[in-house]
Amino acid sequence: MKKHSYETLLYSAVGVVAMAAILVFFNAIAGAVKTRVDLTKEKAYTLSPGTRAILRKLDTPVKIRFYCSRSGTSPETAQYGTYAKDVQDLLAEYKQAANGKLIIEQYDPQPDSDAEESARLDGVEPIRLRNGDPFYLGLSVGMLDQKQAIPFLEPARERSLEYDLSRAISQVITPEKPVVGIMSPMPLFGAPANPMMQRMGQPGGGQPPWAIVTELKNDYEVKRVEMDTDKIDDDIKVLLVIHPREITDKTQYAIDQFIMRGGRLISFLDPLPMVDSRQQNEMLGNIPNSGSSLDKLLKAWGLTFDTSKVVADMIFKMQLGGRNGEPQQAPACLSVTPEGINTNDLITSQIDNVWMPYAGAFTGTPVAGLKETVLLHSTRDSQLVDSFLANLSGENMLKEFKPSGTQYALAVKLTGKFKTAFPNGKPETAKKDTDKKGDDKSAEKKTDDSLKETKQDNVVVLVGDADMLFDNVALRQMQSPFGVISMAMNGNLNFAQNAVDQSSGDSNLIAVRSRATLNRPFTRIKAMEAAANERYQSEIKRLEDSVAESQRRINELQQQKKDKDQRFILSPEQATELANLRTEEANTNKRLKKVRKDFHAEVVSLQTKVTWLNILAVPLAVAASGIAIAFVNRRKTSAK
Repeated sequence: MKKHSYETLLYSAVGVVAMAAILVFFNAIAGAVKTRVDLTKEKAYTLSPGTRAILRKLDTPVKIRFYCSRSGTSPETAQYGTYAKDVQDLLAEYKQAANGKLIIEQYDPQPDSDAEESARLDGVEPIRLRNGDPFYLGLSVGMLDQKQAIPFLEPARERSLEYDLSRAISQVITPEKPVVGIMSPMPLFGAPANPMMQRMGQPGGGQPPWAIVTELKNDYEVKRVEMDTDKIDDDIKVLLVIHPREITDKTQYAIDQFIMRGGRLISFLDPLPMVDSRQQNEMLGNIPNSGSSLDKLLKAWGLTFDTSKVVADMIFKMQLGGRNGEPQQAPACLSVTPEGINTNDLITSQIDNVWMPYAGAFTGTPVAGLKETVLLHSTRDSQLVDSFLANLSGENMLKEFKPSGTQYALAVKLTGKFKTAFPNGKPETAKKDTDKKGDDKSAEKKTDDSLKETKQDNVVVLVGDADMLFDNVALRQMQSPFGVISMAMNGNLNFAQNAVDQSSGDSNLIAVRSRATLNRPFTRIKAMEAAANERYQSEIKRLEDSVAESQRRINELQQQKKDKDQRFILSPEQATELANLRTEEANTNKRLKKVRKDFHAEVVSLQTKVTWLNILAVPLAVAASGIAIAFVNRRKTSAK
């Protein structure tokens, strides 16, 4: 008996040692291979095809110097240390995918050390912790004499880490930046400080450039193009036209010839711009600004853009702050989710949310030779509403809402051979009254040397909203111990940058950048809310009309009079009718209040059911699986 116990103990000990040896061996192999299992739906922790394509371009070794402070015991140090481990894991994957063309060096920049001096020369800067100690967490990417630095890797931008790193590598291997032109009357480039206004005690501190301009300058040489230009510079490869309000035929001709020469156009039009550089009207106050379009060009391409209409959508509607800070439904302010995003195009393939306040729609059929790709569109539960009234009240829109059953195109891409919108050549400018007839006769007609058609296929991207690029629409400002941090609220800036990347000929960064903003909208809940709204709104409108009619009859009765001396005295019949009307008005208001309450309760109930389903689904599934396994095991045991 003792021998048997001794053998059992020996076998157990040998088994434990063998298992430990296997685990050590497995961990050693796994650590060397640096392979991660990514279980996220969007594969957020797997190198994207764009990153791998950039790494395949490497024909000269690229060196990445990673600087991270290792000392310190504060909670901040622990937080940054955890993030530093994630950065190291990602760098290891980069190195493995680069096939020996990527060199990773790690440094701990202690005070007054050579590593600290190297970090300073590489452009990596420390932050100050709350105890005053400097902390380094940045990197430098270099190849030959080209160098790009990420001064500090903020954990809040973890989802942008791969894009930031891939962009830095792309910049050092492609030192020549394409030229991007921006034409807009809006203050995209910021405004300088006005000392005179400051002395007078009025705001005049200036404005910084919009984030879209700053981001584009990281990858391109950005040039400002004036709204009254008559020629686009030849070195500009991509032209962004943003809210071209009151654009002249002369400037449209310049854009037309730019396209004929092979230039790429990306235009953000707007039927109801909420951001504009013009002063408000002194008589009418802050009225909506006029819309913008490229009427001559769109007509030549077979499209129309009605600046008097905006798209309202019951599925994509947003909630905005209303009276007294209460949320208010805004059907004309769209939060376009994957249901309205073209996932088959590179520009929008990995964008999952775009905010478009008061966007217009593109209608019509492209002319022969052009192919239209819809990038963003509304749902069929949408309609076109008057642009002026859309800014006044979302509640009225909900009452009168009637789905059109049409998916309106919010952003489109045209590809193919474009023909000029000015077949007769450059449009003539208006002549001054002082011009003499003799001068007109003696002036020789200039030869028409304008281009009539593109030699090769070209690309034009058209978007029905310009406010989507405004910082307050695209970014969330967050206060941190280290200053203000800007975080993307949606994929608006990604959309614009993707369009520029694709138009400039380099699409490798598109799939990388879009990882930074991934959203999980409650599309089922929104659809159920829209259905509930459709059921209740007709009843609400009927009751409100009844209340209005009762109030109208009461006003009529109160205004009736027999003569001047009895104008405030009602007959018994009128008094009875007035009392009945007031009773009917009160009862109708009660029914209206109950219907609204029932509608709100149904919406809340839908949200609660989905929330509890998400919370309990996995535990119930695990419990059911456990019970099933226990039942099967018990059956097997009983059978034996």
